Amino acid sequence: MPLHPEIARILASLPAPPEGPLDPVAMRLAEESQVPPVEDRTPLYAVDDVTAKTPAGGIPVRVYTPAEAGSRGLLVYFHGGAFFLGSLETHDHVARSLAEETGLKVVSVGYRRAPEAAFPAGLDDCYAATRWAAEQYGDGPVLAVAGDSSGGTFAAAVAARAHDDGFDRITHQILYYPSLDLAFPEDRYASLRENAVGYGLETAALRPFNAFYLDSGADPADPLVSPVRRSDLSGLPPTLVVTAEFDPLRDEGELYGRRLREAGVPATVTRYAGAGHGFVQHFSWLPEYHRVFAETREFLGVR
Repeated sequence: MPLHPEIARILASLPAPPEGPLDPVAMRLAEESQVPPVEDRTPLYAVDDVTAKTPAGGIPVRVYTPAEAGSRGLLVYFHGGAFFLGSLETHDHVARSLAEETGLKVVSVGYRRAPEAAFPAGLDDCYAATRWAAEQYGDGPVLAVAGDSSGGTFAAAVAARAHDDGFDRITHQILYYPSLDLAFPEDRYASLRENAVGYGLETAALRPFNAFYLDSGADPADPLVSPVRRSDLSGLPPTLVVTAEFDPLRDEGELYGRRLREAGVPATVTRYAGAGHGFVQHFSWLPEYHRVFAETREFLGVR
């Protein structure tokens, strides 16, 4: 099917990006300016800003408790933003929707971002916050890690690192249009060519967007940076990979799902028709894309 008409309309209305080098500070300010006031957000039983005291230092987290949360379980969420954008605020609505739909307590992690924080600071924060959250709230049968885009990179890396460390409490990983191969081999993935222009995220933008992370010391050959490059995927938790039809990153996510299944890991891969990269953050108010939260609930087997 073609790009969803509402997505196409909104993309056509956006101004051209400014020329010249990317300005992280200006881009963050522009993103934060679009966040709705608290009174317009999905209400939950409790939303609390907390500092997680971890071996990686104090990490800001936001804890979302739906009315029915108890010992049902926990979901730790990492926001996207090409490792230098995104925040607890810009992705607050995603975390609220996850808590509301699944009935789980959700802990959203305000990890350190590039370029100010060099690799592996952000990953260390995500891993340390996951272990902290497990100790604080992880008394239920579910302990899932989830993330969108670069947050999906972190979710996959956290699950792998936990497995290697013998921390076996993570029960599921959920990756929304993840960035899993930061080497950007354009001859390897057809989606990088097919969806190169006109769908929001463009293939030519991948290098400059991710340069802040890679220039900080993240090696794209490292499986903790490019999780699809991990040689042995066996033993990882059951996985949900959500991809978008018109996303340049579509094929690397789907390859990861296939490789997980080949390694004996239960993996569900769902491609959302008519969608582009970022649809969970930007277009989940459309009913056909809001169902990603119901799919997440079904995958986790809760409620």
